[in-house]
Amino acid sequence: MRRLWLLWGRLFYGFSRIALPIALRLGGSLRIEHADRVPLDGGVVIVANHAALVDPILVCAAAPRRLHPIAKRELFETPLIGWTVWLYGAFPVRRHSGDLGALRAGRNHLRAGRAVLVHPEGTRSPDGRLTPGLPGSAVMALLGGAPIVPCAITGTSPIKGPRSILRALLTRSLSIRVVFGEPFDLDEGRPTAERAEVATDLIMRRIAELMPEEYRGAYGAGSEGELVVARHRDDDHPE
Repeated sequence: MRRLWLLWGRLFYGFSRIALPIALRLGGSLRIEHADRVPLDGGVVIVANHAALVDPILVCAAAPRRLHPIAKRELFETPLIGWTVWLYGAFPVRRHSGDLGALRAGRNHLRAGRAVLVHPEGTRSPDGRLTPGLPGSAVMALLGGAPIVPCAITGTSPIKGPRSILRALLTRSLSIRVVFGEPFDLDEGRPTAERAEVATDLIMRRIAELMPEEYRGAYGAGSEGELVVARHRDDDHPE
C-alpha cells in the first residue's frame, strides 16, 4: 500500500510540474530564471515569497528536483484536498503555535538529503509585496544544517481562483517570473531566538534582492539597518 501511495505521489507531482507551467504560459508569459542554482543533491531549504495559492506548486515546478513544501495543517484536514497535499509530499504546520513537530519533520527531511520549500511570510501577501518574515524557516535551516536558496515570485497576485485563471487564459494577461538566488549558509550554532530573528531578516532580504523595488515591501528602500521580523501574525490573511 505504501509503495502504491508513493507511486501515485510521484505521478501526481510529475503531472503538476508539467501542467501548471503550460497553463500559465497559455495565460500570458512565465519566465523561470537560474533554476540551476538549486543544488541537485543534499538537504536544502528553498525560501520563497507567497502571493497566490499557486506559488508553492509553481516553485516545485520550477525547481530541478523534488521539493517537500510545508503547508498549513487545515489543508490536510480538508477532504480530498488533504489527500492531494499528502500526495504532493507536503508536511503540515500548525500556525501561530511554534509547531515543534513541523520543525522536526523539516529537519528530518533535510538530514535525509531532501529539499524543503518554506514561505517565511507564513501567509499570502494581499498585494504581492513582502511582509515581515516569521523565524520558522531560519530555525529549520539551523536545525537541519542545510544551505538556503532564496526564490522570488512576481506576477501571481492576480490569480485568486479558477475564475481568475480562466480570465487569464482568455486575455493572456499574466506576466509571471520565478527567479532563484545563490545558495547561502547560516552561521553554525544553537538556534536561539535572537539568532533566528537575525537569520530571518537575512533570508527575507535575500528574497527581496531578487525582486523589483515595488515588490520589496517591508524590506524595501529605507529599511536598511533595521531588523524586520514578525514575532507573530495577528493579521493573518486566509489561505
